[in-house]
Amino acid sequence: MAPIGNAILELETLEQIVLQKETVSLNASALDAVNDCFDFLEAFAQDKLIYGINTGFGPMAQYRIEDKERIQLQLNLIRSHSSGMGQLLSPLQARATMLARLNTMMRAYSGIHTDVVKLMAELINHEAYPCIYQHGGVGASGDLVQLAHLALGLIGEGHFQFRGEIVKASVVYETLKLKPLQVRIREGLAMLNGTSSMTGIGAINVVHARKLLTGQILFSLMVNEIMEAYDDHFSEELNGVKLHKGQQRVAKAMRVISNKSQLLRKRHEYLYDKKVTESVLEDKVQEYYSLRCVPQILGPVYDTIEYSAKIITQELNSVNDNPVIDYKNKNIFHGGNFHGDYVSLEMDKLKIAVTKLGMLADRQLNFLLNPSLNKKLPAFINAGVLGLNFGVQGMQYPAVSNVAENQTLSNPMYIHSIPNNNDNQDIVSMGTNAALICSKVIENTFEILSVHALAIIQAIHYKGFVEKLSPATRWMYDELSVLAPPFVEDTPSYERLGKVKQWLMETEVGEKMKALLGFE
Repeated sequence: MAPIGNAILELETLEQIVLQKETVSLNASALDAVNDCFDFLEAFAQDKLIYGINTGFGPMAQYRIEDKERIQLQLNLIRSHSSGMGQLLSPLQARATMLARLNTMMRAYSGIHTDVVKLMAELINHEAYPCIYQHGGVGASGDLVQLAHLALGLIGEGHFQFRGEIVKASVVYETLKLKPLQVRIREGLAMLNGTSSMTGIGAINVVHARKLLTGQILFSLMVNEIMEAYDDHFSEELNGVKLHKGQQRVAKAMRVISNKSQLLRKRHEYLYDKKVTESVLEDKVQEYYSLRCVPQILGPVYDTIEYSAKIITQELNSVNDNPVIDYKNKNIFHGGNFHGDYVSLEMDKLKIAVTKLGMLADRQLNFLLNPSLNKKLPAFINAGVLGLNFGVQGMQYPAVSNVAENQTLSNPMYIHSIPNNNDNQDIVSMGTNAALICSKVIENTFEILSVHALAIIQAIHYKGFVEKLSPATRWMYDELSVLAPPFVEDTPSYERLGKVKQWLMETEVGEKMKALLGFE
């Protein structure tokens, strides 16, 4: 059980809660602080005009609200902004949104009753997620529409994703024997103001991007093994003189992963320690860029992912409500912590990096399928009768299709600010859109890598190289060849590709490699 409150919520913990369904608990001292903040606001708000408690919202803040209508004001805010459209957030995205909102509320700067966080924890632990729609947020006053749908579920209205079905909120509360939230002071505004949806989705994106990077490093090494390439392009001596952390880290990983491989060649053994007399060399002296420049291509991807991880972690643990209820200093501060520019920019950068990763996988795939390029494999790695059988030919199309879609989707969202809300929100972040588009790019890239993986398995088997692989790449081969065995006859491939995609998305490849190899 993962405690929420006081300690920083790291992405590794978020992954365990969101992807592995670990339950959460609420830190007792943090819960006390939430209660202290509520008590302060309740006392402080007497006979004062405070935005969002006894005023309207946004451009209607000039209108004073009578005390008897305060609760109705909060309910009206939730209901009026539950206007989302399009597809629902996935259960993972909804769970991450709830966790992100719970974590920021446990910082004790929102003036909410402890019933809010207790109910959210219960719903997370029972895998009950209010239906939240993709379309609606502009990411400036926070994820107003997405979080309104979350709040709508908390007050017992709307629908939930629950046990594989879409059901009315009343069914969830009756089944779990829970009571919907009773709004007290500003629970409506506190729920809506914030970046929790874009941040939760962004956190999943970073976790998945790390999986993609680890997988593509392994696949790149396997392609080099298939081609019996020289290993100096990821040597410490070569990469150490290029002063980028990501490049050096990728090169180091490739050195560790390739340890004990019987396929990679030492340049000095073939070209330097003996006299070369051939006028025309059968093997290329230098490999194609997609094989030789892996550290230089995936290094920036590594750096981008890890910087995004830093920013998302900071946002995940920030107070992004407005106003901020500072019970310690006995005051309330107004501003724009709900603005999602940090997340929006990182999601744009992340999707560009992931798109490039997918482009590298696609070029390596094309290299394996084209005998004019690799000189060592039949066309489309066809183990059957050329002309009669097709090998991997039909599977290349979805990979190329996804690359093209990613390239189109990688145009930035961050710069597409459109004023709205009677120009009160005159510059916005579009952070949730950016996070959702990034999520699509990432899923597309898992599909690209699925095709790439199947081709690699086919090539290794065709060459008879299984026993010569390094221990790390042999592990990957063994895992994937169970899902997508090498083949001769043509059969529908969509189920195999789907299984590989699911494995790549769900398996903790990075952790497996750390355990197997001991690298950072």
